[in-house]
Amino acid sequence: MFLRWQQWNRRARFALWVIALMGVAAALPLGAVRMDIEKTSKQVEYVFDYRDIVEVSELQAKPQQFLAERLAKMKESGITTMAVYESTLKELVQAGRLTYYSSKDASLLQGKLEPAGQNFTYILFNGPQEEEQVGAIVRAALDRAEAVYREWSFDGRNGIVAEMTTAEAVVLTMDFDPMSLQTIKDAGFGILARFSDRVQPFDREATDAQLAGLKKLGVNRVLFEGDKVKGASDKDSLDEFGKLLDQHQIGIAAIENLKKPQQGINNLAYSTNYNVVRLYSLSEADGIEMTPGGITDRFLLAAKDRNIRMFFLNGTIQMNPDKVKLEHSLDKLSETMAGENGVAAKLADAGYEPGTAQPLKYEQLSWSKPLRGVVAVGAVALITLLAGAYIPGVYIPVFLLGIVGSAGLYVLNSSIMEQALALGAAISAPTLGLVWVMNRIYSRTIGDRRIIGGTDWSVARSQSNQPQRQPGVVMNNDDQVKWVFPSLSMGRRLGIALNWFLVATLISLTAVPIVFGLLNNITYYYVLEQFRGVSLLHLAPIALVAIYVFLYSSPLTARKVRAILAQPITVMWIILAAVIGAVGFYYLSRTGNEGQVSSIELIIRRFLESTFGVRPRFKEFMLGHPLLLLGLFLALRYRAAWLLVIIGSIGQLTMVDTFAHLHTPLYISVIRVLLGLGTGIMIGCILILVWQLVEGALRKWAPAIKRKFVES
Repeated sequence: MFLRWQQWNRRARFALWVIALMGVAAALPLGAVRMDIEKTSKQVEYVFDYRDIVEVSELQAKPQQFLAERLAKMKESGITTMAVYESTLKELVQAGRLTYYSSKDASLLQGKLEPAGQNFTYILFNGPQEEEQVGAIVRAALDRAEAVYREWSFDGRNGIVAEMTTAEAVVLTMDFDPMSLQTIKDAGFGILARFSDRVQPFDREATDAQLAGLKKLGVNRVLFEGDKVKGASDKDSLDEFGKLLDQHQIGIAAIENLKKPQQGINNLAYSTNYNVVRLYSLSEADGIEMTPGGITDRFLLAAKDRNIRMFFLNGTIQMNPDKVKLEHSLDKLSETMAGENGVAAKLADAGYEPGTAQPLKYEQLSWSKPLRGVVAVGAVALITLLAGAYIPGVYIPVFLLGIVGSAGLYVLNSSIMEQALALGAAISAPTLGLVWVMNRIYSRTIGDRRIIGGTDWSVARSQSNQPQRQPGVVMNNDDQVKWVFPSLSMGRRLGIALNWFLVATLISLTAVPIVFGLLNNITYYYVLEQFRGVSLLHLAPIALVAIYVFLYSSPLTARKVRAILAQPITVMWIILAAVIGAVGFYYLSRTGNEGQVSSIELIIRRFLESTFGVRPRFKEFMLGHPLLLLGLFLALRYRAAWLLVIIGSIGQLTMVDTFAHLHTPLYISVIRVLLGLGTGIMIGCILILVWQLVEGALRKWAPAIKRKFVES
């Protein structure tokens, strides 16, 4: 019975690889569709914060003249759009529309005594046009706040007295300043309206009229201020606002790299049929501190690597203590945008012409769903193969449990099921690749021959014709663990190492189509959903390979496990654990969008970006791939080199992780991985050459040095 089960298990292993490869094949058409989708949006839109220009203008001797000059300069530089916010009294004062006073200040203005027991807000419009256009939005805000107000005038100017304190009045959120909107339109800019969720309660009719007015001015996209989208405080209001956006054919912009996505943005994306573009915001500090070249490189990388189609520039003004002078960043940013080496020209040369940002054209094809089902089964097969590599004889039950569990999870939450299977496949494939490598190393060195899955053990005789060893024991003539194995020629070792490296890489890459096939959804392209478990992906293969290296160099028996668990914990073990923990923390700090890198690495990254156009992953070509290739070369001679295989797993898992960045165009990820492999193999060959030279020198000079030391 046991032998029959082993036979079924071996057949199941072969069948699982076939199923996994079927999943890979099914994912390829989905990848081709994704690449077509990624070509449908190439125009980029450059947006400047109009409020920042107004704030800087307010501090100039001639604010209106300064504002007009800067708008003209920005138009020439390539800025296409101005972002406007919902108004407040403070912003209307900065724009020169009105002034407001407390009861005390209004009394002083009129040369009267302050009225006792009164603390009202007095508003004066700066002219008839301001009274007509801006007065309407001020009165609407007061009505919404249910404030009592009356007309007021002074020195030939009309205004309003509101029975509320200035502290209350200045926080009232009003509609967009119609005069600013017209100024922007007349200057030839598009308008990006920034809504907040401060206007409560949500008024459908007022919002409908507001959006209709914006649409007449050419507004085709809105952006949100704060941590919520408009209407997010109430589910019904959010649905109504989404329907109004879709009705007026107005899309939304999703800001990149927020610590937390704006609440409700996923609902609006769905309501507008994913009429979404990704927006990168250059902060005020970066705008004034970064060099023009640095800004250009950052924008180019964002457009090319992260599907960013809107760039939001923030201006600022600050005191220069050395010159004792106010300095602003408006002119610098205009100059950064303009010229042959400016942002607009550089991105245009790369195929990203300035214009109106467009969403990706996405259509859910009828045949994609069954293909994703095949891909899901392929992912279950890969995960099952990983389980069988560590626990012999479990292929059939694990696969059946995986299918049933995946089906149940799909019913509960299909997104979580797809992400779980994608993560499992992403961990499994690189681990299986290195398990295969370690089995090849075992078979050529210590003599244990087995296939992935831990079955079919056989023990070979040592080359010195010693008696056959007992399973699980690796000995030399002195009954000690072998640390040095019989030597092969350099060419032979290099050929074997390269062959193993390439096969392991191919096994690792089987996860790539599985990942992008399962997560083939527009929500991932816009980062409305993210691939979860990145930290686990960066740690699990390393840990699993380490377990395989240290525990599976011989058959894993209950006696061996008990012996390991019975080992005493020494101070050395504690120190070693602390060192591993520190290294792991630093390694994880470099992963993800907020990973920290050194200044030297930044220089190398920029060089690679300018040289190749696409920057390979640093952990791949400088660490993982070279050390794995060196480790495979040395493992044929030295047992200690197995540690390099563990470190080299970083390169294998990082290749898979590259494709888990689903907002990056697929062809960019392919180029990045191929560049990483090519440069990593070259660096690995250089390391092997250096090792051979150093080893040769040591072999030649070490005996003489030893004799000299003994004689002295």
